[in-house]
Amino acid sequence: MENLRLEATKYTPEINLNIDGTVSLVGKSYPENTFEFYAPMMDWLEKYFGDESGRKVVVNMEIIYFNSSSSKLFFDFFDLLEENSSENSIEINWIYDEENESAEEAGEDFIEDFEELNIKLVQK
Repeated sequence: MENLRLEATKYTPEINLNIDGTVSLVGKSYPENTFEFYAPMMDWLEKYFGDESGRKVVVNMEIIYFNSSSSKLFFDFFDLLEENSSENSIEINWIYDEENESAEEAGEDFIEDFEELNIKLVQK
């Protein structure tokens, strides 16, 4: 298994998935076809968690802006993490700028929706 890196574009975040357990999403997320864009990330994570359990995974999400279809995808992403949280140690850092109230509120919403996950709000 190899690391996966997707370059940021005007409409999509930079995504880094490392076999050492570091996952990062940084930027804006409003791709034309959200589920198609994120398919490689979701496939990689399913394979990663399927290979072995007992992994330590740290997810750093610094999403400045996202649209409703990205929100649906993030629910699937968090569902996948939650499904694997009993066999693995998973930390999620929701990173937001102090002036971006909507990003902070989105992080708070995800914390409420995914009580089983260890999601921390991290102010930049």
